[in-house]
Amino acid sequence: MEGKRMKDNAQIEKGTTENENGSSTMRTVETLLRILPMALCMGALVIMLKDSQINDFGSLHYSDIGAFRYLVHASGICAGYSLLSAVAAAIPKQSTMSRAWTFFILDQLLTYMILAAAAISAEVVYLAYKGDAAITWSQACGSFGGFCRRATAAIAITFIVTLCYAGLTLISSYRLFSKYDPPVAHNNRGVEIATFHG
Repeated sequence: MEGKRMKDNAQIEKGTTENENGSSTMRTVETLLRILPMALCMGALVIMLKDSQINDFGSLHYSDIGAFRYLVHASGICAGYSLLSAVAAAIPKQSTMSRAWTFFILDQLLTYMILAAAAISAEVVYLAYKGDAAITWSQACGSFGGFCRRATAAIAITFIVTLCYAGLTLISSYRLFSKYDPPVAHNNRGVEIATFHG
């Protein structure tokens, strides 16, 4: 009897240790996945802030284009959030429902915000490269090639940030919804259901 109790206690301790190791590994992965977008956002932000070109055709600066201004603001917000959320995720703390909901909602919000910034900016760069004859929008990248290349690099980095945030959304979704018990199947025996015949 005593041997069985000791064996059960050893199995419980082993399960707890494995759970803590899994939780620690998950926390490390999540922290790194939150730091990576911060570095990428800062890179995209710096590239875009320095994106200007002056030549015989005139001058062009990122602030002249609304989509690029939005990209700069979104990158700054995402970099700040990534830093704060990485610090919060790195601290070993008991996960509560409110904390799980907060991460879930903010991760979703930031994912859509940075995706919108990347998509809008990509459309502007596409039009700058190709033009649009239907609305007499001429190609600008023939005259401002350096500006367009830097903008394209910043947008590519922003799409990578979007992928990182998509991964974070999956993690925060798992953390949140794994706290709920699965739905209980209800037996409808004895309940009459009205049917309508047309």
